[in-house]
Amino acid sequence: MKRTLRLLFVAALILSSCSNAEPDLKIISFNIRYNSWNNIDGANGWPFRKEAVVNMITQEHPDAIGLQEALVDQLLYLDSSLPTYRRVGVGRDDGKDAGEFMAIYYDTTRLEYLGYNTYWLSETPEVPSIGWDAACRRTVTTLKLRDRHSGKEFVYLNTHLDHVGMVARAESAKFIASTIKDFPTDLPVILGGDMNSTIDDTIFNTFYANGLQSAKELSGSESNDITYNAFGKGEGSAIDHFFVRNAKVSTFNTLTADYGAPYISDHYPIAITIPL
Repeated sequence: MKRTLRLLFVAALILSSCSNAEPDLKIISFNIRYNSWNNIDGANGWPFRKEAVVNMITQEHPDAIGLQEALVDQLLYLDSSLPTYRRVGVGRDDGKDAGEFMAIYYDTTRLEYLGYNTYWLSETPEVPSIGWDAACRRTVTTLKLRDRHSGKEFVYLNTHLDHVGMVARAESAKFIASTIKDFPTDLPVILGGDMNSTIDDTIFNTFYANGLQSAKELSGSESNDITYNAFGKGEGSAIDHFFVRNAKVSTFNTLTADYGAPYISDHYPIAITIPL
């Protein structure tokens, strides 16, 4: 009888230990597709998919989500629809509200804000500017956070590389790598975004040389899912990626579920989970 009670006590301790394990962080990267002023997207325009975007975020419930291409009116809608989240980031055209944002939302019930910066991917990163042969102003948002559960800190970077300038993409990757290099080597770093390049592009060599690894590869995922879907009007490609430094990756997924609209963007979100 005593031996049975002892075994039950040990089993209870094990179960208690498991139940108190810190849940993995869930991070999503998502090119939201800007709200076009001339309705070039027709039935795929923002007014027809904005509720589905909120559905995706609430159903997936990421601890942080990095958005690309978001305009201020879209962000204000999301602000009002996501009460536990706060966001950082600025418009790329004026450093305030004009142009697309590399916005990051974080769930304040899980994560504590420690500071952020926005840099322009150009020869003058501190001011709104176009770099090299880029077609547009491009930025990277860096956000430092603390996990309220574990007390551990990490940095999340959200970016969107240029869709035209090959030199700009390569030089932007070098700048981002140099920015990450400035963070302490023991600090976990997560980099995500629309890279406008498939994973075999040589621009990513600068990431690998500076300690970053492909999150998808680390997760062991063998998925061949596309991330750019062109609203179903083409073959698509996988051009959205996550990279990490000093972090493990439990899962990598491309989110292709039905959230209430045929397409919530011309990109599918990608999601990773990370134990801190």
